[in-house]
Amino acid sequence: MIIRKFEDVIAWQKAQDFAVTLYSIFKNIKDFGFKDQLNRAVVSISNNIAEGFDRCSDADFARFLYIAIGSCSEVKSMLYLAERLGYMNGEQKAIAIEQADEISKIIRGLIKTLTLAKK
Repeated sequence: MIIRKFEDVIAWQKAQDFAVTLYSIFKNIKDFGFKDQLNRAVVSISNNIAEGFDRCSDADFARFLYIAIGSCSEVKSMLYLAERLGYMNGEQKAIAIEQADEISKIIRGLIKTLTLAKK
């Protein structure tokens, strides 16, 4: 299957869902600095996938995908902190970490496909 638009990229779809989930979980948190940082990081995942998709080369796309993975890791780090601060419970954190890991795996697979296509 040829992907013609970034909206068809599974990782982008899952990253958008992930952002909606985290916005919902943290919507009532009064720690605005924490919430803003988390929200920016989670939105960055899908935004980097979209931006990279519309670049002119597979190498550029792969570079943006690596940035998306970095944002995924930033979100995961913040989720561990959120649990420690009492902003979310352990079950919520575990589910969110699982989502982040799944997105990262999909992105890594996409990077591998891009680099193999180059050879």
